[in-house]
Amino acid sequence: MKAEQLRKKDDGELREELLALAHEAFNLRMQKGTGQLARPSQIRVVRRNIARVKTVLAERDHGKES
Repeated sequence: MKAEQLRKKDDGELREELLALAHEAFNLRMQKGTGQLARPSQIRVVRRNIARVKTVLAERDHGKES
């Protein structure tokens, strides 16, 4: 997921995306804990996507304050 794609979405869609990514991160952590995680690199990908979504939301909030 690229930041450019995220900037095209509205705030509601971004919050839904953030919630879905948080659920996915949780599920991956549970799989890791039980030894069922097939691709450990997926955790990093999800965490970075969460950071991208949060960054875009923070940029918008910062822009509204000015």
